[in-house]
Amino acid sequence: MTSTSAPRRRRWSLQARLITAIVAVVALILVMVAIATSAVLGRVLQDNLNAQVQSAAQQTAGTLLDLKVPRDEQEVTASDVLRSGNQPQGTVLVLRGGGGGATTGAYVAGPGDIEELTDDQIDDVLLGVTTPEYTTVDIDGLGDYRMFPYQSLGYVAYAGMPESGVQQTVTPIITSVVLMTTGGLILLAAIVAWIVRRSLAPLRAVSATATRVANQPLAEGEVSITERVPADQTDEDTEIGRVGHALNTLLDHVDSSLDARQRNEERMRRFVADASHELRTPLASIRGFSELSLRAIRTQPDSPHAAETTEQSLERIQAQSVRMTDLVEDLLLLARLDEGQELVYSPIDVTQIAVEAVADARPAGPDHDWVLDVPDESLHVAGDAARLHQVVANLLANARTHTPAGTTVTVRVTRDGQDAVLSVHDDGPGVDPSIADELFERFSRADRSRARKSGGTGLGLSIAKAIVGAHGGRLSVRSEPGDTVFEVRIPARPTDPAARVTEPESVADHTTVADDTAVIERDTGRADPRQ
Repeated sequence: MTSTSAPRRRRWSLQARLITAIVAVVALILVMVAIATSAVLGRVLQDNLNAQVQSAAQQTAGTLLDLKVPRDEQEVTASDVLRSGNQPQGTVLVLRGGGGGATTGAYVAGPGDIEELTDDQIDDVLLGVTTPEYTTVDIDGLGDYRMFPYQSLGYVAYAGMPESGVQQTVTPIITSVVLMTTGGLILLAAIVAWIVRRSLAPLRAVSATATRVANQPLAEGEVSITERVPADQTDEDTEIGRVGHALNTLLDHVDSSLDARQRNEERMRRFVADASHELRTPLASIRGFSELSLRAIRTQPDSPHAAETTEQSLERIQAQSVRMTDLVEDLLLLARLDEGQELVYSPIDVTQIAVEAVADARPAGPDHDWVLDVPDESLHVAGDAARLHQVVANLLANARTHTPAGTTVTVRVTRDGQDAVLSVHDDGPGVDPSIADELFERFSRADRSRARKSGGTGLGLSIAKAIVGAHGGRLSVRSEPGDTVFEVRIPARPTDPAARVTEPESVADHTTVADDTAVIERDTGRADPRQ
């Protein structure tokens, strides 16, 4: 069974609706004005015609009086009255009654030209006038006449004037109004169409831009939205222009978000590859040494050499296990810091942390000059002492590992407003420009060989940045040959301490930097490198 959807009704565009609405409203107003004007004008002309008929009736009555008195009983005809009265052209007069009771009628056909009315025309007048008021009568062969009856000297007279004059006056006026209205509406429609089209041009540009963007594949891969509403269509002083500007702003944000998504995907792929590589190396070592031990035990179970080989293999297995444990703990720490966990706030002395970190770094780097520049008084902030100690230790291990012997490393603590500032300065060769932009990224190393001595896992600076960021602070670097400074800025109080406070399971769970040189060497491996 198949179903067919009803055909979609075609809707008018906004431009068509605006033009139609404006022209229709203006046309309605003009028509109403024309009708009202015509009605008023017709009424005025009708009143003027009535006045002319009244004047003609009075004039014919006077003429009838002048003719009747001298003649006494002699009948006066309508022709006599019109011929003697000098009536205007078109005047009609019908006389009925008098001594003989005859009915006569005549009209003025032209100057000095008086013509008799036929019996049918006289009947049209007599039958048409039924009231003592002004009446319009259609006289055969003459047209419409405005008639007025009156009585004088025993006569019933009907005097009238043609309505053709009114029609001749009204018709050109109405014709002119209709033509001017039609022409004005056409001109108005053209002007409105031009204005509306020009005004809606930014909206069409917005629609076209949105359509092009909607047709782009944005779900995956590297995506860059280059489509924008043209600058000349984004005038913020107009409502539609602000729509275009808002769409451009939205597209900028979406483009930035897509770039960030792509970078995150690439970073995640690199992260998974680097983590897999870091874990594969110790796992391969563990497998190799375990197989070596098993072979020695199976082939020479009682041999002193087998016991020695097994002991050495177990030591290597233990070392690789510690290496894997450190890597996993570092990754777990980063994950917990990203979630706002792993910090225990308490009042700490930044000066004391700097002193202890330098004291730990000197035995690990006797070939470097270590300088401590701290104020005499304590500088307290609210923070996690163990984690901030780890930050400073990582920065010092990073400076020691990636600078040559004889480099001077200066640790300085100052106060800047409400912030505590700890900086680590060295006069080494500086940060390699090729990794400057990704210095704080996870698994970022200058030594791509992943050697533990120089390359490390590349998590040290990323952990330091995450810890400082979790404190509401900022870790930044400024480097050039002979002058490299890592600056840690910690606010006196965290922005939202309650959101980050967790109860420690034990003191050992939060101790990351030991006093012995071996642990400092391990931290060195996690630090991100500099050339």
